[in-house]
Formats: sequence, structure tokens, C-alpha cells
Amino acid sequence: MKTTTTPLRCLLASRTLHACGALLLAGVWISFCYSHLLAWQHTGAWSYLLFAGSESLVAMLFLLRDRPAAVSDAPLDWLLALAGTATPLLFTPTASGMLPGGAAMIAAGVLLQIGGLLSLNRSFGLVAARRTVKTGGLYRLVRHPLYASYLLMYLGYVLVNTSLANLLLVLLGVVLLMARIVREERFLARDVQYLNYMGQVKYRLIPLLF
Repeated sequence: MKTTTTPLRCLLASRTLHACGALLLAGVWISFCYSHLLAWQHTGAWSYLLFAGSESLVAMLFLLRDRPAAVSDAPLDWLLALAGTATPLLFTPTASGMLPGGAAMIAAGVLLQIGGLLSLNRSFGLVAARRTVKTGGLYRLVRHPLYASYLLMYLGYVLVNTSLANLLLVLLGVVLLMARIVREERFLARDVQYLNYMGQVKYRLIPLLF
């Protein structure tokens, strides 16, 4: 079947656009890492290093990802992916939090993230794309263990660094995360293998709940 080349596909395939997007995200990431490194130096709280390391790991794996068989060219999918990736990079350290023990949630989220990434190997990406369907490791339990890890880290972060801005960003991050799940599964379900996988693993984020 012949693939129709549309102006949008040409734009999304543009190396210039990808380079500009990468530079923009790199600038936000550098600012994020710098502010969290300073917060760690001032407070000694290891949760700042964990969270910054987690976001850095995502950036590194994005650069090392496998080439997908097909990528969504829906503008909404790209908007959700970019906004969802950038939102946690806008989190800001604060002087106090509602629950300092929330750092344990960040640690649990990082461990869950590492487990999810090991299960994925290089089948990693930001925009909905058709890659090799992974069914081992944490993907035997839920269909989106990485998003589950992000949810844990977001909630832990706002408990340790409580501010109105961080709370609004976490709420935005959760909404974007849920929207990405729905949009990604709609795209991936076109693949019979993924459709079968959805039938085998019933839950998206939390076993027995959702």
C-alpha cells in the first residue's frame, strides 16, 4: 500500500524542525538540572538528584532509541508528547513541602522507571509510534509502567516541593499523561500484535484498578 506524502508528514520529517525542538528541550533541561543541582547543594536532599537523574535518563534514551516502523503524524499526538515531556522540566524546588516523606515516592518512581526502561530496551520514544511490542518484565503487569513511574514521581515531588505553581504543573502533567495514554493506544491498536497485547494485559497503570 502506497503511503501518501502530506505537507504535515514533510514538516514532521524536517531535520530543521527536529533540531529546533531538540535545542529548545535541551535548554529547558539544562535549566532544570541546574536549579535542582543548586537545591541539592543547599539542602543535601537526595530527592533532587534522583528527579534530575530520572529526567536526564529519559533524554539519553530518547537519543538512543530504535527507529520505529511508523510514527503518528497527528498534530495532537505531537503536541501532547512535547507538552508532556516539557511539563516536569518546569518543576521548581521550594523551601518546604507538605510531606517530606514524599521523597520515598520519588525513589519508588525512579526504581519503577528503571524497571520499565529495562523492559523496553531501546523501544522508547516520546510520540506515539509502532515499534516492537514489549510484553515482558513490568509490561506483563500493566501496559504503561513508565507512565505509572512518572505519576509516582510527580506526586512525590509536589509533596516535597509544595507550591501553587508545582501543584498546577503536576495536575497538568497528570492530564497530559492520561491523554497520551488514550491517544497512543488508539494509534497502536491498529497493530494486531498490540491489540492482542491489550487483550492479555487489562490494566494501563495500576493492576486491578486502572
